[in-house]
Amino acid sequence: KNTGGLATYFAKVWASKSYMQLRENSKKVLSKIPPAWELARRTEEHMKGMVAPGTLFEELGFNYIGPIDGHDLPSLVSTLRNMLIMQGPRLLHITTTKGKGFAPAEADPVGYHAINKIEKPAPSKPSLLSAAQAKQKTVHSASITDDSNSSTAQKEVKPVSKKKYQAIFGDWLCDMATADERLIGITPAMCEGSGMVDFAARFPERYHDVAIAEQHAVTFAAGLAAAGKKPVVAIYSTFLQRGYDQLVHDVALQNLDVTFGLDRAGLVGEDGPSHAGSFDLSFLRSIPNMVVIAPSDENEARQLLYTAYQYKGPAAVRYPRGTGPGVEIQQTMTELPIGRGVVRREGSSVAILNFGTLLPAALAVADKLNLTVADMRFVKPIDEALIDTLASSHDLIVTLEENAIHGGAGSAVCEQLNKSACTVPVLQLGLPDRFVEHAQHKEQLAQCGLDQAGIEVAISQRLEIIFGKESANQIKA
Repeated sequence: KNTGGLATYFAKVWASKSYMQLRENSKKVLSKIPPAWELARRTEEHMKGMVAPGTLFEELGFNYIGPIDGHDLPSLVSTLRNMLIMQGPRLLHITTTKGKGFAPAEADPVGYHAINKIEKPAPSKPSLLSAAQAKQKTVHSASITDDSNSSTAQKEVKPVSKKKYQAIFGDWLCDMATADERLIGITPAMCEGSGMVDFAARFPERYHDVAIAEQHAVTFAAGLAAAGKKPVVAIYSTFLQRGYDQLVHDVALQNLDVTFGLDRAGLVGEDGPSHAGSFDLSFLRSIPNMVVIAPSDENEARQLLYTAYQYKGPAAVRYPRGTGPGVEIQQTMTELPIGRGVVRREGSSVAILNFGTLLPAALAVADKLNLTVADMRFVKPIDEALIDTLASSHDLIVTLEENAIHGGAGSAVCEQLNKSACTVPVLQLGLPDRFVEHAQHKEQLAQCGLDQAGIEVAISQRLEIIFGKESANQIKA
Protein backbone atom coordinates (compact mmCIF):
# COMPACT_ATOMS: atom_id res chain seq x y z
CA LYS A 1 0.00 0.00 0.00
CA ASN A 2 1.14 3.51 -0.74
CA THR A 3 1.60 5.63 2.37
CA GLY A 4 2.22 9.32 2.86
CA GLY A 5 1.13 12.28 0.82
CA LEU A 6 3.29 11.79 -2.27
CA ALA A 7 1.03 9.27 -4.01
CA THR A 8 -2.06 11.32 -3.20
CA TYR A 9 -0.41 14.48 -4.45
CA PHE A 10 0.62 12.96 -7.78
CA ALA A 11 -2.81 11.35 -8.22
CA LYS A 12 -4.40 14.80 -7.97
CA VAL A 13 -1.80 16.21 -10.38
CA TRP A 14 -2.42 13.50 -12.99
CA ALA A 15 -6.18 14.05 -12.76
CA SER A 16 -5.94 17.86 -13.12
CA LYS A 17 -6.92 19.70 -16.29
CA SER A 18 -3.58 21.48 -16.50
CA TYR A 19 -1.62 18.22 -16.44
CA MET A 20 -3.86 16.60 -19.06
CA GLN A 21 -3.55 19.63 -21.33
CA LEU A 22 0.23 19.64 -20.85
CA ARG A 23 0.32 15.93 -21.64
CA GLU A 24 -1.73 16.26 -24.82
CA ASN A 25 0.16 19.35 -26.06
CA SER A 26 3.52 17.71 -25.36
CA LYS A 27 2.40 14.64 -27.24
CA LYS A 28 1.51 16.70 -30.30
CA VAL A 29 4.91 18.45 -30.27
CA LEU A 30 7.16 15.59 -29.25
CA SER A 31 5.47 12.98 -31.46
CA LYS A 32 7.20 14.70 -34.39
CA ILE A 33 10.51 13.71 -32.73
CA PRO A 34 10.06 9.99 -31.91
CA PRO A 35 13.11 9.60 -29.61
CA ALA A 36 12.09 12.63 -27.55
CA TRP A 37 8.48 11.43 -27.25
CA GLU A 38 9.60 7.93 -26.21
CA LEU A 39 11.90 9.44 -23.55
CA ALA A 40 9.05 11.59 -22.18
CA ARG A 41 6.64 8.65 -22.20
CA ARG A 42 9.05 6.40 -20.30
CA THR A 43 9.85 9.17 -17.81
CA GLU A 44 6.18 9.60 -17.03
CA GLU A 45 5.71 5.82 -16.78
CA HIS A 46 8.59 5.37 -14.35
CA MET A 47 7.48 8.34 -12.27
CA LYS A 48 4.00 6.81 -11.96
CA GLY A 49 5.49 3.42 -11.23
CA MET A 50 7.37 4.80 -8.23
CA VAL A 51 4.27 6.09 -6.44
CA ALA A 52 1.29 4.30 -7.98
CA PRO A 53 0.41 0.75 -9.09
CA GLY A 54 -0.72 1.92 -12.51
CA THR A 55 2.17 0.78 -14.71
CA LEU A 56 0.37 -2.43 -15.67
CA PHE A 57 -2.66 -0.51 -16.89
CA GLU A 58 -0.52 2.01 -18.75
CA GLU A 59 1.15 -0.89 -20.59
CA LEU A 60 -2.31 -2.19 -21.55
CA GLY A 61 -3.15 1.17 -23.09
CA PHE A 62 -5.19 2.68 -20.26
CA ASN A 63 -4.67 6.20 -18.99
CA TYR A 64 -4.35 5.39 -15.29
CA ILE A 65 -5.44 7.88 -12.63
CA GLY A 66 -5.12 7.28 -8.91
CA PRO A 67 -5.25 6.02 -6.37
CA ILE A 68 -7.46 8.70 -4.86
CA ASP A 69 -9.51 8.83 -1.67
CA GLY A 70 -13.02 7.63 -2.52
CA HIS A 71 -14.44 9.33 0.57
CA ASP A 72 -13.23 12.77 -0.54
CA LEU A 73 -16.35 13.46 -2.61
CA PRO A 74 -15.39 16.93 -3.96
CA SER A 75 -12.06 15.58 -5.20
CA LEU A 76 -13.72 12.45 -6.62
CA VAL A 77 -16.35 14.44 -8.50
CA SER A 78 -13.72 16.86 -9.85
CA THR A 79 -11.55 13.97 -11.02
CA LEU A 80 -14.44 12.27 -12.80
CA ARG A 81 -15.34 15.51 -14.58
CA ASN A 82 -11.76 16.00 -15.73
CA MET A 83 -11.55 12.40 -16.97
CA LEU A 84 -14.57 12.97 -19.22
CA ILE A 85 -12.48 15.12 -21.56
CA MET A 86 -9.64 12.59 -21.77
CA GLN A 87 -9.28 10.46 -24.89
CA GLY A 88 -9.06 6.68 -25.03
CA PRO A 89 -9.67 4.12 -22.28
CA ARG A 90 -9.38 5.53 -18.76
CA LEU A 91 -9.03 3.74 -15.43
CA LEU A 92 -9.71 5.50 -12.14
CA HIS A 93 -8.32 3.79 -9.04
CA ILE A 94 -10.30 4.62 -5.88
CA THR A 95 -9.49 3.50 -2.34
CA THR A 96 -12.21 3.35 0.32
CA THR A 97 -12.61 2.17 3.90
CA LYS A 98 -15.21 -0.54 4.38
CA GLY A 99 -17.97 0.56 6.75
CA LYS A 100 -16.87 4.19 6.56
CA GLY A 101 -18.82 6.34 9.00
CA PHE A 102 -19.88 3.51 11.32
CA ALA A 103 -17.14 2.97 13.90
CA PRO A 104 -17.90 -0.69 14.74
CA ALA A 105 -17.83 -1.62 11.04
CA GLU A 106 -14.60 0.28 10.45
CA ALA A 107 -13.01 -1.59 13.35
CA ASP A 108 -14.34 -5.00 12.24
CA PRO A 109 -15.07 -4.96 8.48
CA VAL A 110 -15.26 -8.77 8.29
CA GLY A 111 -17.72 -9.14 11.15
CA TYR A 112 -19.92 -6.39 9.72
CA HIS A 113 -19.81 -7.63 6.13
CA ALA A 114 -23.35 -9.03 6.46
CA ILE A 115 -25.42 -8.24 9.52
CA ASN A 116 -29.00 -8.39 10.68
CA LYS A 117 -31.03 -5.42 11.81
CA ILE A 118 -29.31 -3.57 14.65
CA GLU A 119 -31.82 -2.89 17.41
CA LYS A 120 -31.56 0.28 19.45
CA PRO A 121 -30.65 -0.68 23.04
CA ALA A 122 -33.52 -0.30 25.47
CA PRO A 123 -33.02 2.46 28.05
CA SER A 124 -32.03 1.16 31.45
CA LYS A 125 -34.72 1.46 34.11
CA PRO A 126 -33.83 2.54 37.64
CA SER A 127 -34.28 -0.20 40.19
CA LEU A 128 -37.15 0.20 42.67
CA LEU A 129 -35.40 -1.97 45.22
CA SER A 130 -33.13 -0.57 47.83
CA ALA A 131 -29.55 -1.82 47.94
CA ALA A 132 -30.36 -3.99 50.97
CA GLN A 133 -33.47 -5.46 49.31
CA ALA A 134 -31.56 -6.15 46.11
CA LYS A 135 -28.81 -7.92 48.04
CA GLN A 136 -31.38 -9.98 49.97
CA LYS A 137 -33.16 -10.93 46.72
CA THR A 138 -29.88 -11.97 45.10
CA VAL A 139 -28.92 -14.18 48.04
CA HIS A 140 -32.40 -15.71 48.16
CA SER A 141 -32.33 -16.49 44.42
CA ALA A 142 -28.88 -18.07 44.71
CA SER A 143 -29.98 -20.27 47.59
CA ILE A 144 -32.90 -21.60 45.53
CA THR A 145 -30.74 -22.28 42.49
CA ASP A 146 -28.05 -24.03 44.48
CA ASP A 147 -30.54 -26.29 46.28
CA SER A 148 -30.56 -29.46 44.23
CA ASN A 149 -33.64 -30.72 46.09
CA SER A 150 -35.77 -27.68 45.38
CA SER A 151 -38.52 -27.76 42.76
CA THR A 152 -37.06 -24.67 41.11
CA ALA A 153 -33.72 -26.37 40.51
CA GLN A 154 -35.40 -29.49 39.18
CA LYS A 155 -37.43 -27.49 36.66
CA GLU A 156 -34.45 -25.47 35.45
CA VAL A 157 -33.54 -26.48 31.90
CA LYS A 158 -30.19 -25.59 30.39
CA PRO A 159 -30.50 -24.18 26.87
CA VAL A 160 -29.17 -26.32 24.05
CA SER A 161 -26.06 -24.83 22.47
CA LYS A 162 -26.69 -24.51 18.75
CA LYS A 163 -23.81 -24.37 16.31
CA LYS A 164 -23.68 -22.60 12.99
CA TYR A 165 -23.37 -24.85 9.97
CA GLN A 166 -20.34 -22.91 8.75
CA ALA A 167 -18.61 -23.73 12.07
CA ILE A 168 -19.55 -27.39 11.67
CA PHE A 169 -17.96 -27.35 8.23
CA GLY A 170 -14.85 -25.59 9.56
CA ASP A 171 -14.40 -28.11 12.39
CA TRP A 172 -14.87 -31.02 10.00
CA LEU A 173 -12.39 -29.51 7.53
CA CYS A 174 -9.69 -29.22 10.20
CA ASP A 175 -10.34 -32.75 11.48
CA MET A 176 -10.28 -34.15 7.96
CA ALA A 177 -7.09 -32.26 7.07
CA THR A 178 -5.41 -33.68 10.17
CA ALA A 179 -6.35 -37.20 9.07
CA ASP A 180 -5.55 -36.78 5.36
CA GLU A 181 -2.59 -34.70 4.20
CA ARG A 182 -3.92 -34.74 0.63
CA LEU A 183 -6.77 -32.38 1.56
CA ILE A 184 -6.53 -28.89 0.04
CA GLY A 185 -8.99 -26.17 1.06
CA ILE A 186 -10.14 -23.66 -1.56
CA THR A 187 -12.47 -20.68 -1.25
CA PRO A 188 -13.33 -17.71 -3.51
CA ALA A 189 -13.00 -14.98 -0.85
CA MET A 190 -15.39 -16.66 1.60
CA CYS A 191 -12.90 -17.59 4.34
CA GLU A 192 -14.78 -16.11 7.29
CA GLY A 193 -18.27 -16.76 5.96
CA SER A 194 -17.49 -20.40 5.22
CA GLY A 195 -15.80 -21.08 8.57
CA MET A 196 -12.26 -21.55 7.24
CA VAL A 197 -10.40 -19.16 9.55
CA ASP A 198 -9.01 -21.93 11.80
CA PHE A 199 -8.11 -24.08 8.79
CA ALA A 200 -6.23 -21.18 7.19
CA ALA A 201 -4.27 -20.63 10.40
CA ARG A 202 -3.48 -24.30 11.05
CA PHE A 203 -2.80 -25.37 7.45
CA PRO A 204 -1.60 -22.23 5.64
CA GLU A 205 0.21 -24.16 2.89
CA ARG A 206 -2.95 -26.14 2.12
CA TYR A 207 -5.30 -23.15 2.15
CA HIS A 208 -5.99 -21.18 -1.03
CA ASP A 209 -8.20 -18.11 -1.23
CA VAL A 210 -8.47 -17.37 -4.94
CA ALA A 211 -10.45 -14.15 -4.33
CA ILE A 212 -13.72 -13.46 -6.13
CA ALA A 213 -12.98 -15.88 -8.96
CA GLU A 214 -15.42 -18.78 -8.64
CA GLN A 215 -14.61 -20.18 -12.08
CA HIS A 216 -10.93 -20.36 -11.19
CA ALA A 217 -11.72 -21.97 -7.81
CA VAL A 218 -13.55 -24.84 -9.52
CA THR A 219 -10.97 -25.37 -12.28
CA PHE A 220 -8.12 -25.07 -9.77
CA ALA A 221 -9.78 -27.82 -7.72
CA ALA A 222 -10.09 -29.95 -10.85
CA GLY A 223 -6.37 -29.57 -11.54
CA LEU A 224 -5.47 -30.55 -7.99
CA ALA A 225 -7.76 -33.59 -8.16
CA ALA A 226 -6.18 -34.65 -11.45
CA ALA A 227 -2.80 -34.49 -9.67
CA GLY A 228 -3.95 -36.81 -6.88
CA LYS A 229 -4.94 -34.25 -4.24
CA LYS A 230 -8.28 -34.12 -2.41
CA PRO A 231 -9.61 -30.57 -2.90
CA VAL A 232 -12.53 -29.25 -0.87
CA VAL A 233 -14.19 -26.13 -2.27
CA ALA A 234 -16.07 -24.00 0.27
CA ILE A 235 -18.45 -21.77 -1.66
CA TYR A 236 -21.83 -20.16 -1.21
CA SER A 237 -24.57 -21.91 -3.15
CA THR A 238 -25.48 -18.75 -5.05
CA PHE A 239 -21.86 -18.17 -6.11
CA LEU A 240 -21.36 -21.69 -7.48
CA GLN A 241 -23.71 -20.58 -10.26
CA ARG A 242 -20.83 -18.48 -11.59
CA GLY A 243 -18.64 -21.57 -11.92
CA TYR A 244 -21.29 -23.82 -13.48
CA ASP A 245 -19.49 -24.24 -16.82
CA GLN A 246 -16.28 -25.25 -15.02
CA LEU A 247 -18.22 -27.62 -12.76
CA VAL A 248 -19.63 -29.40 -15.80
CA HIS A 249 -16.61 -29.47 -18.10
CA ASP A 250 -13.61 -29.40 -15.77
CA VAL A 251 -14.88 -31.51 -12.86
CA ALA A 252 -17.91 -33.67 -13.68
CA LEU A 253 -16.98 -34.55 -17.26
CA GLN A 254 -13.70 -36.03 -16.01
CA ASN A 255 -15.40 -37.48 -12.90
CA LEU A 256 -12.75 -35.84 -10.70
CA ASP A 257 -12.65 -36.25 -6.92
CA VAL A 258 -13.73 -32.78 -5.74
CA THR A 259 -15.87 -32.12 -2.66
CA PHE A 260 -18.05 -28.99 -2.56
CA GLY A 261 -19.32 -27.49 0.70
CA LEU A 262 -22.29 -25.35 -0.37
CA ASP A 263 -22.94 -22.79 2.32
CA ARG A 264 -26.04 -20.53 2.45
CA ALA A 265 -28.22 -23.11 0.67
CA GLY A 266 -31.88 -22.13 0.69
CA LEU A 267 -33.20 -18.79 1.89
CA VAL A 268 -30.78 -16.50 3.71
CA GLY A 269 -32.93 -14.00 5.57
CA GLU A 270 -31.62 -10.45 5.56
CA ASP A 271 -28.88 -11.26 3.03
CA GLY A 272 -31.63 -11.16 0.41
CA PRO A 273 -32.31 -12.77 -2.98
CA SER A 274 -28.83 -12.14 -4.39
CA HIS A 275 -27.34 -14.48 -1.77
CA ALA A 276 -30.14 -17.05 -1.58
CA GLY A 277 -29.13 -20.58 -2.57
CA SER A 278 -32.43 -21.32 -4.27
CA PHE A 279 -31.33 -23.35 -7.27
CA ASP A 280 -28.43 -25.67 -6.40
CA LEU A 281 -30.50 -28.86 -6.15
CA SER A 282 -31.99 -28.09 -9.56
CA PHE A 283 -28.78 -27.29 -11.41
CA LEU A 284 -26.64 -29.94 -9.72
CA ARG A 285 -28.84 -33.00 -10.09
CA SER A 286 -28.85 -32.65 -13.88
CA ILE A 287 -25.05 -33.09 -14.06
CA PRO A 288 -23.77 -36.66 -14.66
CA ASN A 289 -21.38 -38.14 -12.05
CA MET A 290 -22.51 -35.66 -9.35
CA VAL A 291 -23.57 -36.77 -5.89
CA VAL A 292 -25.90 -34.21 -4.28
CA ILE A 293 -26.49 -34.32 -0.52
CA ALA A 294 -28.86 -32.40 1.76
CA PRO A 295 -28.31 -33.11 5.50
CA SER A 296 -31.15 -32.34 7.91
CA ASP A 297 -29.21 -31.39 11.08
CA GLU A 298 -25.77 -30.68 12.53
CA ASN A 299 -24.66 -34.27 13.00
CA GLU A 300 -25.83 -35.32 9.55
CA ALA A 301 -23.90 -32.38 8.11
CA ARG A 302 -20.67 -33.64 9.66
CA GLN A 303 -21.23 -37.28 8.74
CA LEU A 304 -22.37 -36.52 5.20
CA LEU A 305 -19.43 -34.17 4.59
CA TYR A 306 -17.22 -37.12 5.50
CA THR A 307 -19.29 -39.37 3.22
CA ALA A 308 -18.91 -36.94 0.31
CA TYR A 309 -15.16 -36.69 0.92
CA GLN A 310 -14.79 -40.47 0.81
CA TYR A 311 -16.72 -40.70 -2.46
CA LYS A 312 -14.38 -41.08 -5.45
CA GLY A 313 -15.90 -38.39 -7.61
CA PRO A 314 -17.59 -34.98 -7.51
CA ALA A 315 -19.93 -34.52 -4.55
CA ALA A 316 -21.75 -31.49 -3.12
CA VAL A 317 -23.13 -31.09 0.41
CA ARG A 318 -25.57 -28.22 0.84
CA TYR A 319 -26.36 -26.64 4.20
CA PRO A 320 -28.07 -23.40 5.23
CA ARG A 321 -27.05 -20.12 6.78
CA GLY A 322 -27.32 -19.98 10.55
CA THR A 323 -27.66 -22.62 13.24
CA GLY A 324 -29.15 -26.09 13.28
CA PRO A 325 -31.91 -27.47 15.53
CA GLY A 326 -29.48 -28.38 18.32
CA VAL A 327 -28.71 -32.03 17.57
CA GLU A 328 -25.63 -33.43 19.32
CA ILE A 329 -22.68 -33.77 16.97
CA GLN A 330 -20.80 -37.07 17.05
CA GLN A 331 -17.09 -36.44 16.70
CA THR A 332 -16.46 -39.90 15.25
CA MET A 333 -16.91 -39.64 11.49
CA THR A 334 -18.97 -42.41 9.87
CA GLU A 335 -19.42 -42.98 6.15
CA LEU A 336 -23.12 -43.32 5.37
CA PRO A 337 -24.49 -45.39 2.47
CA ILE A 338 -24.69 -43.33 -0.72
CA GLY A 339 -28.24 -42.79 -1.93
CA ARG A 340 -30.02 -44.08 1.15
CA GLY A 341 -32.61 -42.24 3.21
CA VAL A 342 -34.10 -43.15 6.58
CA VAL A 343 -37.68 -43.13 7.92
CA ARG A 344 -37.86 -40.83 10.94
CA ARG A 345 -41.50 -41.39 11.80
CA GLU A 346 -44.05 -44.07 10.88
CA GLY A 347 -47.55 -42.82 10.15
CA SER A 348 -50.37 -43.49 7.74
CA SER A 349 -51.99 -42.17 4.55
CA VAL A 350 -49.44 -39.38 3.87
CA ALA A 351 -45.66 -39.65 3.59
CA ILE A 352 -43.47 -36.54 3.71
CA LEU A 353 -40.16 -36.97 1.88
CA ASN A 354 -37.92 -34.29 3.41
CA PHE A 355 -34.76 -33.00 1.75
CA GLY A 356 -32.62 -30.85 4.05
CA THR A 357 -33.13 -28.82 7.20
CA LEU A 358 -36.92 -28.43 7.12
CA LEU A 359 -37.15 -31.77 8.94
CA PRO A 360 -38.26 -30.32 12.35
CA ALA A 361 -41.28 -28.66 10.72
CA ALA A 362 -42.11 -31.86 8.86
CA LEU A 363 -41.97 -33.90 12.07
CA ALA A 364 -44.14 -31.38 13.91
CA VAL A 365 -46.84 -31.63 11.23
CA ALA A 366 -46.51 -35.41 11.17
CA ASP A 367 -46.97 -35.65 14.92
CA LYS A 368 -50.18 -33.61 14.66
CA LEU A 369 -51.67 -35.44 11.67
CA ASN A 370 -50.04 -38.89 12.17
CA LEU A 371 -47.99 -38.86 8.98
CA THR A 372 -44.89 -40.73 7.87
CA VAL A 373 -41.66 -38.73 7.53
CA ALA A 374 -38.57 -39.83 5.60
CA ASP A 375 -35.25 -37.99 5.85
CA MET A 376 -34.04 -38.56 2.28
CA ARG A 377 -30.50 -37.16 2.75
CA PHE A 378 -29.54 -37.69 -0.92
CA VAL A 379 -31.04 -35.86 -3.87
CA LYS A 380 -28.74 -37.70 -6.28
CA PRO A 381 -28.59 -40.65 -6.34
CA ILE A 382 -32.07 -40.66 -4.84
CA ASP A 383 -33.34 -43.56 -2.74
CA GLU A 384 -35.53 -45.20 -5.37
CA ALA A 385 -36.41 -48.20 -3.21
CA LEU A 386 -37.62 -46.03 -0.33
CA ILE A 387 -39.73 -43.89 -2.67
CA ASP A 388 -41.40 -46.94 -4.22
CA THR A 389 -42.06 -48.48 -0.80
CA LEU A 390 -43.66 -45.34 0.61
CA ALA A 391 -45.66 -44.72 -2.57
CA SER A 392 -47.15 -48.22 -2.44
CA SER A 393 -48.31 -47.85 1.17
CA HIS A 394 -49.56 -44.23 1.28
CA ASP A 395 -52.32 -42.20 -0.39
CA LEU A 396 -50.27 -39.05 -0.87
CA ILE A 397 -46.56 -38.30 -1.27
CA VAL A 398 -45.36 -34.86 -0.14
CA THR A 399 -41.88 -33.62 -1.08
CA LEU A 400 -40.34 -30.87 1.03
CA GLU A 401 -37.27 -28.81 0.11
CA GLU A 402 -35.84 -25.30 0.56
CA ASN A 403 -35.05 -25.08 -3.14
CA ALA A 404 -36.91 -24.07 -6.27
CA ILE A 405 -39.69 -26.53 -7.05
CA HIS A 406 -38.78 -26.49 -10.74
CA GLY A 407 -36.28 -29.30 -11.33
CA GLY A 408 -35.60 -29.78 -7.62
CA ALA A 409 -35.73 -32.78 -5.32
CA GLY A 410 -39.51 -33.10 -5.69
CA SER A 411 -39.04 -33.38 -9.44
CA ALA A 412 -36.56 -36.20 -8.85
CA VAL A 413 -39.22 -38.05 -6.80
CA CYS A 414 -41.79 -37.56 -9.56
CA GLU A 415 -39.33 -38.91 -12.13
CA GLN A 416 -38.82 -42.04 -10.04
CA LEU A 417 -42.58 -42.57 -9.60
CA ASN A 418 -43.02 -42.16 -13.34
CA LYS A 419 -40.25 -44.68 -13.91
CA SER A 420 -42.02 -47.15 -11.61
CA ALA A 421 -45.40 -46.44 -13.25
CA CYS A 422 -46.78 -45.40 -9.86
CA THR A 423 -49.84 -43.12 -9.97
CA VAL A 424 -49.92 -41.95 -6.34
CA PRO A 425 -50.68 -38.20 -6.03
CA VAL A 426 -47.68 -35.97 -5.27
CA LEU A 427 -47.59 -32.58 -3.55
CA GLN A 428 -44.35 -30.66 -4.14
CA LEU A 429 -43.52 -28.04 -1.52
CA GLY A 430 -40.57 -25.74 -2.11
CA LEU A 431 -39.61 -22.22 -3.09
CA PRO A 432 -42.02 -20.41 -5.44
CA ASP A 433 -41.09 -19.21 -8.91
CA ARG A 434 -40.04 -15.75 -7.74
CA PHE A 435 -37.18 -14.11 -5.88
CA VAL A 436 -37.91 -13.96 -2.16
CA GLU A 437 -37.13 -10.52 -0.77
CA HIS A 438 -35.26 -9.61 2.43
CA ALA A 439 -36.87 -10.65 5.71
CA GLN A 440 -36.06 -12.80 8.69
CA HIS A 441 -35.58 -16.41 7.68
CA LYS A 442 -38.65 -17.62 9.58
CA GLU A 443 -40.72 -14.90 7.89
CA GLN A 444 -39.46 -15.98 4.47
CA LEU A 445 -40.38 -19.60 5.18
CA ALA A 446 -43.87 -18.50 6.25
CA GLN A 447 -44.27 -16.45 3.04
CA CYS A 448 -43.35 -19.54 1.00
CA GLY A 449 -45.58 -21.89 3.01
CA LEU A 450 -42.60 -23.84 4.28
CA ASP A 451 -43.12 -23.34 8.01
CA GLN A 452 -45.13 -25.78 10.13
CA ALA A 453 -48.43 -23.95 9.60
CA GLY A 454 -47.93 -23.64 5.85
CA ILE A 455 -47.00 -27.29 5.40
CA GLU A 456 -50.05 -28.41 7.40
CA VAL A 457 -52.42 -26.21 5.41
CA ALA A 458 -51.00 -27.36 2.06
CA ILE A 459 -51.35 -31.04 2.98
CA SER A 460 -54.89 -30.57 4.33
CA GLN A 461 -56.00 -28.73 1.20
CA ARG A 462 -54.53 -31.38 -1.10
CA LEU A 463 -56.24 -34.17 0.84
CA GLU A 464 -59.56 -32.35 0.47
CA ILE A 465 -59.04 -31.99 -3.28
CA ILE A 466 -58.19 -35.68 -3.69
CA PHE A 467 -60.61 -37.34 -1.27
CA GLY A 468 -63.19 -34.70 -0.40
CA LYS A 469 -63.54 -32.78 2.84
CA GLU A 470 -65.20 -35.51 4.88
CA SER A 471 -62.74 -38.25 3.88
CA ALA A 472 -59.80 -35.86 4.34
CA ASN A 473 -60.91 -35.13 7.89
CA GLN A 474 -61.09 -38.86 8.60
CA ILE A 475 -57.58 -39.36 7.23
CA LYS A 476 -56.22 -36.50 9.36
CA ALA A 477 -58.03 -37.86 12.42
